[in-house]
Amino acid sequence: NQTAINEFILLGFSYGLQVQTLIYLIFLITYMVTIAENAIIIFVVKRNHHLQKPMYYFLGNLSFLEIWYVSVTLPKLLFGFWSQTMTISFSSCMTQLYFFISLMCTECVLLAVMAYDRYLAVCHPLRYSAIMTHKLCFQLSILSWAGGFSISLVKVSFISRLTFCGPQVINHFFCDISPVLNLSCTDMSLAETVDFALALVILLVPLLIIVFSYCCILSTILCMPSAQGRRKAFSTCTSHFTVVIIFFSATLFMYARPRRIHPFNLNKIVSIFYAVFTPALNPLIYCLRNKEVKEILSKI
Repeated sequence: NQTAINEFILLGFSYGLQVQTLIYLIFLITYMVTIAENAIIIFVVKRNHHLQKPMYYFLGNLSFLEIWYVSVTLPKLLFGFWSQTMTISFSSCMTQLYFFISLMCTECVLLAVMAYDRYLAVCHPLRYSAIMTHKLCFQLSILSWAGGFSISLVKVSFISRLTFCGPQVINHFFCDISPVLNLSCTDMSLAETVDFALALVILLVPLLIIVFSYCCILSTILCMPSAQGRRKAFSTCTSHFTVVIIFFSATLFMYARPRRIHPFNLNKIVSIFYAVFTPALNPLIYCLRNKEVKEILSKI
């Protein structure tokens, strides 16, 4: 006697009114700051000819991605806080899940592309401009976006074929893979296996590229005779390396393991970190660690 459901209830943050009001204000401010920060970076990169370099081209792509990344989840959450109705239809849930996972997968590949760019700049400086052309930059960015959205399409297509029945409560503040799979009342072994395998591919392959790139970068920097040259080379990579550590530590914890895990509040806390606060931190990390961007922003 199973009845398929066509609507979910997002549990969100079930606390008192005062705590929910505080959470609402924090998320609202974080959302507005994230949009403003990333929009400023896109504007600065597009308008300043000094920043027409591959590194800033990819940074603009990352900022554009972060704007949509937070816009997939936070507006729905903020509206739910305000209206006190945290329901979402099945189709809307699958759409939110698809775009969130797509953007996350795209960021994985894009961070690997940025690591490859830094590898060429530090390890092959004389050949850098000949290799990293505008055409290659465009091709790598298209590869990042197409790869992320294609892999997510496969993952979500398997999940959407499952039958979901009561209870219809998702113990999360948005439709994420593990909380949704916990509501399936049919055999989900195939969907779980496909999702887990693709998660390993999209997370570990870019991570291996990043690790290899930074091993080569570190080796090259240590071989430099000048201390000033070592500092300059290292400074061009620290901001990206910081973002990589923050992003992959959270995503590996959440997605590089079997999906049907018991929902608990630690998952929500980790999700808040990489889905809400990381997109707000990334522009600050890049701006505070980048001399060129800081100088141009101070002039503006």
